[in-house]
Amino acid sequence: MFRTFMSRYGTPLTTGFFIVSGVTGVALFFHWAPLAFHPIHEWLSMTLLAPFVLHVIRNWTPLVNYARRRTLFVPLIIAFAACIPFFFQAPGGHVGNRKTASIALPVLEHAPLSRIALLIRMDGDGLVRRLQEQGYTVQTADQTLEDIAKASSRPVNDTVVAALQPPHHGSGDRSGHEHPSGR
Repeated sequence: MFRTFMSRYGTPLTTGFFIVSGVTGVALFFHWAPLAFHPIHEWLSMTLLAPFVLHVIRNWTPLVNYARRRTLFVPLIIAFAACIPFFFQAPGGHVGNRKTASIALPVLEHAPLSRIALLIRMDGDGLVRRLQEQGYTVQTADQTLEDIAKASSRPVNDTVVAALQPPHHGSGDRSGHEHPSGR
């Protein structure tokens, strides 16, 4: 039964999950991807391991023959060597984005709105109004994003995004959207 399952589904499952991994990987590479593509790529790439193992078991004899003829080693060396530069990337590339976010988020969550407003070239009262327009419960520019999230029964990450997103220009009202120094 196991052998039948392997011969019937090993290669098709590997192919299907590889296609999903390839499409989501290309979309992430070119930054076309909706937010769902990142977890799809991570989780289904992990899921790809099971059908890959079935595929290797099913094709064990040809794989051993590749090794005997030494045609297996050059592609493996090339594949592993292609990984090396990614371990030596300079800071500031896309490599540290999660780590950067995990460091920056607590700082932003605990900073008063008046300070965050400076980062996005607004005054504190303008940021208060903008968050209020988005349905957040905000009293003063002295409140932190964490306090605002709690008062508004919203996740703090969503509150950080709401505060940092660029203002929507289209209403013609630019009040509060200028940097306090007039720049």
